[in-house]
Amino acid sequence: QVQLVESGGGLVQAGGSLRLSCSASGRTFENLGVGWFRQAPGKEREFVAAVNWRESRVYYSDSVKGRFTISSDNAKTTVYLQMNSLKAEDTAVYYCAASTWIVNWYSQGSYGYWGQGTQVTVSS
Repeated sequence: QVQLVESGGGLVQAGGSLRLSCSASGRTFENLGVGWFRQAPGKEREFVAAVNWRESRVYYSDSVKGRFTISSDNAKTTVYLQMNSLKAEDTAVYYCAASTWIVNWYSQGSYGYWGQGTQVTVSS
């Protein structure tokens, strides 16, 4: 069973940075596609970023391109989301998600494993 845990959220001023972490209990992320989603109050959960190990590709939503970066450590025990130039609109609960196989990297329905989320609040 895959259990995901996020950490690194907090309160930051607009223009600042945060780095979120996601770890999987009992295993590495090898052979798993990994994505980040977020959900703001009153909003639908939306795609943020994902990494495709097999094809050596990364995916980003238009709203975070150039500001956020998804990466992992060498052993693939932890996946990170580096968030720079944060805006108030980035305020949300951020979720780590994973799946053994992903058809649509942008769709939350493609991911079978989810963490509990970590709160990110960006103040003006």
